[in-house]
Amino acid sequence: MSAAAAGAAAAAAAVANAIKASGTIVRVEPQDFERLVRRVPGALVVHSVSGLFSKSNQYLTSYKGLAFYAKSRETLSLSSDCEVIEARSMWMPG
Repeated sequence: MSAAAAGAAAAAAAVANAIKASGTIVRVEPQDFERLVRRVPGALVVHSVSGLFSKSNQYLTSYKGLAFYAKSRETLSLSSDCEVIEARSMWMPG
């Protein structure tokens, strides 16, 4: 196996392990994310802003053992009793 092929195989294995470690992530539309967060009093939401030229907001929360993710150009309207953690960045597999 060439060095390039070995490097590609190692990179593929790293991505596969990252996906396994992250568990199940459900991507939902922004309005569905807002609705879901309203169901959970005191919900914990992780928020980050990404992009250089076109900013987008990313949101992540947990509900009944699953992680829910949404991406939106606009800032979502979250309940005032939500605990929001501002993250420098967020990475979602695939």
